[in-house]
Amino acid sequence: MGRRPKQPNHQLGELLYETRASRKGFARRIVERGRGIGIELRYDHTSVGRWLAGEQPTSPGPNLIAEVLTELCGRRITPSDCGMAVDRSAKSGLEFSLTLAGATASVTELWSSDVERRRFLEGTAYAVAVYPAASMRWLTLPGREHPASTTGLRRIGVSDIDALRTMTTAFRDLDNQVGGGKVRSTVVHYLHTSVAPLLRASYTEEVGRRLFAVTAELTKLAGWAAYDLEEHGLAQRYLIQALRMARAAGDTALGAEILAAMSHQATYVGRPGDAVDLARAAQIAARSAGLPALEAGCYMVEAHGHAARSDARSCANSLNAAEGAFDRDGSNRPPWLSYLDTAYMAAKAAQCFRDLGDNDRAAVLARRSLNMSDGYQRGKVFNLCLLASSLVAADPQEAVRIGTTALELAGTVESRRTYAYLRDVRARLAPYCEIPAVEEFRRQVTSARSE
Repeated sequence: MGRRPKQPNHQLGELLYETRASRKGFARRIVERGRGIGIELRYDHTSVGRWLAGEQPTSPGPNLIAEVLTELCGRRITPSDCGMAVDRSAKSGLEFSLTLAGATASVTELWSSDVERRRFLEGTAYAVAVYPAASMRWLTLPGREHPASTTGLRRIGVSDIDALRTMTTAFRDLDNQVGGGKVRSTVVHYLHTSVAPLLRASYTEEVGRRLFAVTAELTKLAGWAAYDLEEHGLAQRYLIQALRMARAAGDTALGAEILAAMSHQATYVGRPGDAVDLARAAQIAARSAGLPALEAGCYMVEAHGHAARSDARSCANSLNAAEGAFDRDGSNRPPWLSYLDTAYMAAKAAQCFRDLGDNDRAAVLARRSLNMSDGYQRGKVFNLCLLASSLVAADPQEAVRIGTTALELAGTVESRRTYAYLRDVRARLAPYCEIPAVEEFRRQVTSARSE
């Protein structure tokens, strides 16, 4: 029997007719959206013709096509609306589950799929709608949950949770020292092989709350490591599930921290409006938790979102609020908040001023940010790049000197974000190519291993 011929995709054809978009222009928009999330695509007008003839693009093509059509049509368009086949497994981890049982099933399925390197997780795109939906459920899900279990064959207690916390601390320290690329697979394997069986064990509600809290920390760390590798779609899945685990634990402080991480990523991928919304949701949770330092961090990521939107006034308001909250800080911080110190605050403020074009103020703050605690090797690379980029206009040779130090340190960590920041310094130095030191630095950044 011969192969069944493809059927023309009339749904996609009707949508393209509605938007009056040319095939060439439509393909270009999809390629640009993919590039914005770190995915290089080679679509052109002939690709669109094949889709109209019935060919199905591989993931993340259907999602990107739907996102572009959503913008062009002014209403939400799903892959199904475009006549694209939907891989249900590809939604794994993207939903903030309404039930505790559903949450446990979702997070363990994500770990399992990741360990088994399921194809649908490879190169997944950043989905623009999932973070707003998850943050809304975080804020509105009613009632206190009761994470107790009597169905497992094994009974676990506080000693099991203490062991998880010890491992979590070790993984977090390694992530800061050597980058997400060197720890992500190990963390995910540990979640799958060691944490998943505990979630299926028997435990009291008090032990359950602690179990879900440390699970949230580890899942967030796996997501942050994926973000560090610029695997943005995968990072989203982990951060959404981490937020759900924090909700199950009743840990509003940890929820605020995870929402702030989502905001951080949203700014990075060019969604500053979403970043502001996520930061404000994080502030609500931080205030509820009674942690002024955490609230300060949430104001800082909001400020960064405003700076990315070139909204200097709103940025200044958020920076002032962050400073006021930080001044109220007490001594009751959880261990995972130890990074949020004066050096961190200076770095975030410097980034805001740099993005707003105030390089002099940015440079002063960036120098302060280098007075950071030991053990944050990746963060030091970021802060050196921040200082170098702030100095380019005033002293390109000094910018090269500092950038070279950052480049040398970058070789000790596995983080694609470090090379993104180095490439930013390189781009800012482009007008000074006639200076030999500048040209040599630019050459070194271009040839540096970035993965």
